[in-house]
Amino acid sequence: MLTLDFHPTGRHFLQIPGPSPVPDRILRAMSLPTIDHRGPEFAALGLKVLADVKKIFQTRQPVIIYPASGTGAWEAALVNTLSPGDQVLMYETGHFAALWQKLADRLGLKTEVMRHPGAEVWRHGVDAGQIEARLKADTGHAIKAVCVVHNETSTGVTSNIAAVRKAMDAAKHPALLLVDTISGLASADYRHDEWGVDVTISGSQKGLMLPPGISFNAVSSKALQASKTATLPKSFWAWDEIIEMNKTGYWPSTPNTNLLYALSEACDMLLAHGLEAVFARHQRWGEGVRAAVRAWGLQIQCLDAAVYSPVLTGVMVPDGIDADAVRKIIYERFDCSLGTGLGKVKGKMFRIGHLGDCNDLTLIAALGGSEMGLKLAGVKLAGSGVQAAMDFFSSHAAVVLERRAA
Repeated sequence: MLTLDFHPTGRHFLQIPGPSPVPDRILRAMSLPTIDHRGPEFAALGLKVLADVKKIFQTRQPVIIYPASGTGAWEAALVNTLSPGDQVLMYETGHFAALWQKLADRLGLKTEVMRHPGAEVWRHGVDAGQIEARLKADTGHAIKAVCVVHNETSTGVTSNIAAVRKAMDAAKHPALLLVDTISGLASADYRHDEWGVDVTISGSQKGLMLPPGISFNAVSSKALQASKTATLPKSFWAWDEIIEMNKTGYWPSTPNTNLLYALSEACDMLLAHGLEAVFARHQRWGEGVRAAVRAWGLQIQCLDAAVYSPVLTGVMVPDGIDADAVRKIIYERFDCSLGTGLGKVKGKMFRIGHLGDCNDLTLIAALGGSEMGLKLAGVKLAGSGVQAAMDFFSSHAAVVLERRAA
């Protein structure tokens, strides 16, 4: 039999930026017996989770739930709103933005990629001014959609989506706004309706604290209208049948029943605590981890403090040091998993996740493993990041907001 839990003592420290640790409460919910997905019990579950996820996305519009990864939700957003050969403007802020663009190319869309100018292309957020200028130049409205990543998991950058919408409105351009918040949802402030997003893409394994296997499309009325004339091939991903059956709590295909149990429990946890409190604690965790990185004398991957991610921090290692070798030491010696550098920054940085089912002591332990691993790898540190994080967390008490009913 395959051994999955091979850690000798205690709990493994899973500090990658997703999948994030799954709380025991959610694991217990998932363990309940699977029910008939055409029976009355399931309808009650379906209607509850469909109503709850709207609150998480901060929308009154439909939220479509797929038994798929975030990659599936990327595809669903594109095939439901666009036609073969349509021109799409995509802003590359990191590895996942680049992967989404690759997927769009394979679907037969004509993609145009914008990036931050200069060598440090993956160390900044979306430049809304660039988008505004490009859309103003598109006087024939050939561009049908603008695609941006809210929280870029590969770099630790959280872009300003409200500014992107403002830029599109200033350009008086009719393109749809498609946003990936796979790692941002339920960790970083996100407002589908208020920010004028047409399709929001997300997944289960980050701030929602679930295992991988559920993904989402939150859709505006404008996106729904576009879906009526879009001609990219679709069947499983098609919104129309799902939305119609969701009205009674069911799905046209077999749903991921036990993960919907987990989603229901996760929504209860998040909404009982209050989204404002959830966002505040993630901001605080991010500040504590960044205090540690600065104390080490290392660079943070994101260069713009205004768009630091509350979900993860990218740590740059000195020239001549292999970040993956550092990660290997930390994993083997201290039972702690950290995120690898992806794409253009592989081997140059590692990522510390501070999201979901986490607390101050969890992060201090992860930083302790990181500090020891860096020293063992031969990195000369300026000071103790662990002490800096302890000082930050002890002098900046967590904000406790009034609990509210889910």
